[in-house]
Amino acid sequence: SLALTAGGALWSWGSGDDGRLGHGDQQRQLLPKKVEAFVGRRVIAVLAGSSHSFALTADGSVWSWGDGDYGKLGHGDQQHQLL
Repeated sequence: SLALTAGGALWSWGSGDDGRLGHGDQQRQLLPKKVEAFVGRRVIAVLAGSSHSFALTADGSVWSWGDGDYGKLGHGDQQHQLL
């Protein structure tokens, strides 16, 4: 699960399989945890897929991470991606 605060901070929790939570690992998070990769950036939109996640930051950057099978992350490969 992903949550976005009014100030643009991203939090996630649940299954960490394939790095889908954005904490740089595959650990399960039982409580919401701030996604540190976005500290200093303002996230304005998020999308949580079943095994991957996306974020759009205020500067127009699109970030994707998690399960990359079938090219679903848009990186031009099928690699899983940790943040």
